Amino acid sequence: MEIYVARQPIFNKNKKIYGYELLFRNSMSNFFPDIDGNTATSKLLSNSFFSIGIDKIIGKHMAFINFTQDLLLHRLPLLFPHDKVVVEIIEDVKPQEDVVEACREISEAGYAIALDDFLYTTELEPLIALANIIKFDLMATPLMEIEEIVKKMSRTGVKLLAEKVETYDEFKQALKMGFNYFQGYFFSKPEILKGKDLSTPQMQLLEIMAEANKKDIQFDKLEKKIVRDVSISYKLLRMINSAYFRRVNEISSIKQAIVMIGETGIRRFISLIAMAGLVADKPDELVRASIIRAKFCELLGDASAARVDASELFTLGLFSLIDAMMDESMDVILAKLPLSTNIKAALINGEGVLGDCLKLAKYYEKGEWNYVSKTAGTLGTDEKKLPDHYMEAVCWADDITC
Repeated sequence: MEIYVARQPIFNKNKKIYGYELLFRNSMSNFFPDIDGNTATSKLLSNSFFSIGIDKIIGKHMAFINFTQDLLLHRLPLLFPHDKVVVEIIEDVKPQEDVVEACREISEAGYAIALDDFLYTTELEPLIALANIIKFDLMATPLMEIEEIVKKMSRTGVKLLAEKVETYDEFKQALKMGFNYFQGYFFSKPEILKGKDLSTPQMQLLEIMAEANKKDIQFDKLEKKIVRDVSISYKLLRMINSAYFRRVNEISSIKQAIVMIGETGIRRFISLIAMAGLVADKPDELVRASIIRAKFCELLGDASAARVDASELFTLGLFSLIDAMMDESMDVILAKLPLSTNIKAALINGEGVLGDCLKLAKYYEKGEWNYVSKTAGTLGTDEKKLPDHYMEAVCWADDITC
């Protein structure tokens, strides 16, 4: 059976990862409204902990998992480690006496409890008293409409989580109102500032990334660009002379290092180092997300009937968040970079086969399974391979960014 698991990041006030909400379906047909919540969550837990391994999915962070009323009554959360799982009580759980008692036992066993899609009613008071985190869906209820209830909840000492935060303005507003955690894709969108221009060091990093990710990489040109950046040059030589490569003689030139590490190795190394230099004031998840997309898009080439070069797909995913890293519009950035016409058209307008591949990656990240199915069909992509490709991309990205 295929295992469809996506993860959505949850940040603290400092834009550091606190945890991930896990989004699950057991097949692409499961986006229809008649899904049985008990089955979905049970399979999610079984697959995540016993088949894939929870550490591969969330690393050292917390897993936010939805629990239905039946699963709470059966004390299912108690089967899993309390230092890994945040028990999300979904909005249709009735706060009747037996449910409250079950939640009390779960809380006393050391589990953090979150109330999902929260709308205040007096009957929820028993569950509010047990909750560690209360989640407000900003798409369902705008911040200004919940300001008073947010103030009331914050006085109880419970932590507040703003869900579906899609812009930096919403993040800043929620932060000012007293929210502690933030869930959504605000971090992957640019804060475009009037009159902002890219600095020379930033452009040099982008040029190095673009050169390293060309389909027909030219080591001579890449060397000339790398030697202009002392930091990258130093890190490259330090890495190539490390014990990992076990060479008898030290490498002393950038050209030697590039040849030694090889085309694939230099592409990945340069991309990671350059991106890290671009996002000093951004969430770490931004780099990780772009690397996951790069690898996932690359792997989509193996699962698709469309003939697309794997290196183009990798570059596509890698640059898909560059506007958020640079706080500038995508078209302005790409006008200054020597990327292919196909990649630029896909990144700016979502055009062509590359555009469809990028859309598929984005839909999968967010667990928008209906769009995943439709786009996979358009590409002639083998849906059965998507879960394995996604988890491979997640594990690969975590390995090289940890």
